Amino acid sequence: MNKIFLSILVLFGVGFAVDAKLEIIKARQKLPSIMVNVYGTGLPYKVSNLVAKDLEVSGNFRVSTQNKNDNDPNYTFYQTQKIDLLVEIVQEKNRFNLFLYDINAKERVLQKSYVLQDNALYPFVSHTIANDVNNYLKAPSIAWMNRKVIFSKLLGPSKSEIVVADYTLSYQKSIIDDGLNVFPKWADKDQTSIYFTKYLDRPTILKYNLDTKKFDRILSSQGIAIVSDVSNDGKKILVSMSPIAQSDVYLYDLEAKSTKRLTNYPGIDVGGNFIDKDKKIIFISDRLGYPNVFMMNEDGSGVEQVVFHGRNNSSATSNGEYVVYSSREEKNEFGASTFNLYMIAPGTSEIRRITVNGANQMPRFSRDGQNVMFLKNTQHQSALGIVRLRYNKTYLFPISKLKIQSFDW
Repeated sequence: MNKIFLSILVLFGVGFAVDAKLEIIKARQKLPSIMVNVYGTGLPYKVSNLVAKDLEVSGNFRVSTQNKNDNDPNYTFYQTQKIDLLVEIVQEKNRFNLFLYDINAKERVLQKSYVLQDNALYPFVSHTIANDVNNYLKAPSIAWMNRKVIFSKLLGPSKSEIVVADYTLSYQKSIIDDGLNVFPKWADKDQTSIYFTKYLDRPTILKYNLDTKKFDRILSSQGIAIVSDVSNDGKKILVSMSPIAQSDVYLYDLEAKSTKRLTNYPGIDVGGNFIDKDKKIIFISDRLGYPNVFMMNEDGSGVEQVVFHGRNNSSATSNGEYVVYSSREEKNEFGASTFNLYMIAPGTSEIRRITVNGANQMPRFSRDGQNVMFLKNTQHQSALGIVRLRYNKTYLFPISKLKIQSFDW
């Protein structure tokens, strides 16, 4: 396999502080207390248990659970327990029924049904139920929970598969498993298609439609060919390619089928991401002698350094307003390198660390820009993590017997 392609694989695979200036953390009133009845076995237990976890991750409730079936609640009893809301979920064949009780109003306030055609998809039913409960209370949106995660799972030398999952990794389904398939990227906001790189005679970018199962060949390059970002309208993509020597950032117009080279540096330029309503682009470059985050105009002009902290900033993501990047720090007492994630508003010197301990890499903003997903590795655990920026909390979802090469959501 091409040495440059391998080197880029390595490069890409390579507590949160409140800051009023960044205006991420927002004031909260007292959270309502919600009880979720988690009982039974099999799917009823799994669905109810995951709903409780979703509501906890939402940050909008104080969540408790009990092993009880209670479709005729004693409101006075729950009031003495200082419970505001009660969630009851009942399975009826391939249907799950939600009953939401307002304890203080002493009435059932929401009832909905959800059809489950495939038992493996139960996590998405759970996420939908949690969203409906959250929306009834008009709490800050948790719609991001319904989005799918796409990742490349390494299986062995020159072999990996593309997997679709939910954000907790409770659901996982392999969709492409022949050969080396890496760097998956959602092609549209509705998550119907993906871009990914497949090593054929050389690295080749393919587009795959999850509904029609159709493949389209987009681009290929001698060294690397990786889609790093997609424009808001889905008509343009940023690509890292090295058709001649080292890699550069290119803009590819999908309608015109034209390629424009945006960087022209003898070292490595990769990982372009649109920011500022697609008017500017951040990318990773080693032009300082080590990987760091830079920014340029959409036509490639006006290159400037964004991050002035750290000596190895190998990956970055943006929600259009803020940039989160991974930075290597001094080795810890065990001799292992520590990577932490930092957030910065381009054009300012205000930075804040949003992770602690271990190797925290590959940050990805959620589509609403309120959360950051990342990979975390410590001596004792590997996990997919989510930083809830609004609530100053991080949640980890353990990864066992699974090595993720890259992901998107």
